Amino acid sequence: MKILYSCLSHSWGGMEIYTVISCTELIRSGHDVVLLCLHNSSMHRNALKKGVTVHSIKSDRYFRPVEILRLGSFINKSGFDLLHTQYSKDLWLLVPALSLFGIPQPLVLTKQLGSFIIKKDKLHQYLYGRVSKALAISTVIRNNLLDTCPLTSDKIEIVFNGVDTDRFSPEKFVRSKCRAEFGYSSTDIVVGLVGRFSPGKGHKDLIEALLKIIDNYPAIKVLLTGEASYGESNYADEVLDLIKSSKKLADKVTFTGFRSDTENILSAIDIFVFPSHAEAFGIALVEAMSMEKACICSDTDGILDIADDRSDALMFRNKDVNDLSEKLKILVEDIELRERLGKNARLKAKKKFDLALITDQTLNIYKDLIK
Repeated sequence: MKILYSCLSHSWGGMEIYTVISCTELIRSGHDVVLLCLHNSSMHRNALKKGVTVHSIKSDRYFRPVEILRLGSFINKSGFDLLHTQYSKDLWLLVPALSLFGIPQPLVLTKQLGSFIIKKDKLHQYLYGRVSKALAISTVIRNNLLDTCPLTSDKIEIVFNGVDTDRFSPEKFVRSKCRAEFGYSSTDIVVGLVGRFSPGKGHKDLIEALLKIIDNYPAIKVLLTGEASYGESNYADEVLDLIKSSKKLADKVTFTGFRSDTENILSAIDIFVFPSHAEAFGIALVEAMSMEKACICSDTDGILDIADDRSDALMFRNKDVNDLSEKLKILVEDIELRERLGKNARLKAKKKFDLALITDQTLNIYKDLIK
């Protein structure tokens, strides 16, 4: 199958990273994939490093007739069986290009993020009317599509984002070695959070919850991985100031900055906390589950598709620092519960979110559309 994949984004975050992962997995499955992306963007550079064939353009403006003509001509000559975009903004180029050249191949849209803008006017009816199937990464995104876009329920299917459970496998890591990098002993209880420093990610909630219990649990250490996105450095400073407000906690916190070896970080921790206030899905949570970690997560949005309270994670009331601190106490004190939750989490990750399974699900949708 020959597939044109697209994501015309300047950024390099979850959606963009997952686009490249999806392309490489489709290639691994024996398919011919070309990625449409912005010239010299982070995605362009990273896709090339991964061996993905790239077709780059220089403009991501909503309406650019010259780019529409060029893109339509390229698609028309290339013989693609199907087109798949991860970014709804790309429809503004793809749909006119397909229409102009009378290209009938199916167009698939994956919706990674929710929107508060109602898009049911005539122009959006034209754009979304060309979409053959919309893939929502969670139930909350499916509902958001129905609420905001001119799509009927039969055009939408939930396809979760997947995780390479072979890469994120606890059996592949020497835990003591991963912990040694940060000076952790076998008796330390390491609480970790992986994610960019952004107000909605809940870093301050975690720190405030830890401040409530740190005096009673001297074995706790804290490992924070990630960095501030552009324009969000003030929030990172607020988190740092909050940590510095308690000398006992400040001495226990390690900042790693951005790390590409997330699996090594996860291997070092005992309790993974995912306190996001609103999350379309939560790939970092699934990665931690795949690494057999005892997880604590907020009970909101896409997270509800991932975790089951007291079965494979402990859930706390969204934005409720007191409830989060209580859940932390439970897991700090109960190693058997940590082990049980971790094992169940790993089983769920393999059964429900494995990248190969998600790729097969996507390919079956492709095949149905091409028939």
